[in-house]
Amino acid sequence: MNRTELEKYKRVLEAKQAELSAGLRKRDDIAIEKSPDALDEVQLAGERELAIRTLDRESSLLRQVKSALARFADGSYGTCMHCDEEIKPKRLEAVPWTKYCITCQEAADRHEFESDPGNAADEFLADAA
Repeated sequence: MNRTELEKYKRVLEAKQAELSAGLRKRDDIAIEKSPDALDEVQLAGERELAIRTLDRESSLLRQVKSALARFADGSYGTCMHCDEEIKPKRLEAVPWTKYCITCQEAADRHEFESDPGNAADEFLADAA
């Protein structure tokens, strides 16, 4: 992969990181509100649950984006973290934060290998600091 392509992916990742970081700051939707009407209470609880799930999904995606940017720093971006083969540009276009080639991603989805069991905890602790 040439330098121009790498810079393009890095810009995309940095933009995605900024977008997700800004979105994660909005947490008003998860505030617990009381309502005298039981149906309103149920609806508010459902909306809160949806907001929490969205926040969780976006937090996970932000961790993946940060991990991809860290791979830029250590020079491993664009290389599958399981088989060490180069990730195809078409896959990086679709999912620039991916850490696996399509073959290894499919295997990970089928749970044929453990996808970074310890690394997820390390990343979580690093993000918390």
